[in-house]
Amino acid sequence: MRLNWRLDGEADRPVLMLLNSLGTDLSLWDCVGQMLQGQFRLLRMDSRGHGASDAPGGDYSLEALASDALVVMDAAGVDRAAVCGLSLGGMVAMMLALRVPHRVTALVCACTSAQMDVDIWPARIDTVCTQGLVAIADLTLQRFFSKAFIQNHPEITASVRTRFLAMSADGYLGCCAAIRDMNLIGRLEAITAPTLVISGTQDISTPFEGHGERIVGAITGARAVSLATGHLACLESPAAFAEAVLDFLVQVFDGSAAFAPLRFYSNPTSPCARCG
Repeated sequence: MRLNWRLDGEADRPVLMLLNSLGTDLSLWDCVGQMLQGQFRLLRMDSRGHGASDAPGGDYSLEALASDALVVMDAAGVDRAAVCGLSLGGMVAMMLALRVPHRVTALVCACTSAQMDVDIWPARIDTVCTQGLVAIADLTLQRFFSKAFIQNHPEITASVRTRFLAMSADGYLGCCAAIRDMNLIGRLEAITAPTLVISGTQDISTPFEGHGERIVGAITGARAVSLATGHLACLESPAAFAEAVLDFLVQVFDGSAAFAPLRFYSNPTSPCARCG
């Protein structure tokens, strides 16, 4: 199976691996990456079933998706990395921190969960199987972004919709199965990597209440940051997202004291110069 990945930045910088959400590809990180590339070497990949990576049929698992990430790290010659994942990417990042703790220097879990409601997945899977991704595209955008962002940035939401519709239905369904079957919550206390949990105050898919708060409560020393965004926080407010990640990782790498348990970062007027 072929996996699409790219490594950008100076070789002497610490590596930050960025893992995308369900229904997006590595372009999800374009704006945040532009802001962080001066401090980190950025390793990005299209998850199995997404973007330019292959999309085998059948159910996927978090274990398989984590193995894919390890294969990419090895191919890129990266022994250890801080790992930041959003939504499905955050779930894969937590699995990596459990499986290979010696290779994960720090963990950023953004707009994600360690245990989702399994009842929502059968209907979504059936709809895509019978009607295709177009049947859920508009609902997906409503879950990805806040109402204000959809209204004010139609060019970004349209681009995300186009990429969503271009992906493989098999890949989407395979990753839906991985989320449906996930049960990380009982294992999180074994994670030893310094951990930051980023949540969006307008995220209806994985709000802090019931999702992020459970991760923070289970991982010793985990910290929390709240952004005034919907689910795809790194697209809706890349400057604030990058600031939160950089603030956290600088403190991890230089060993300075932890910041307060919850911080709020203001959104910029526009997502970024590159994205509009």
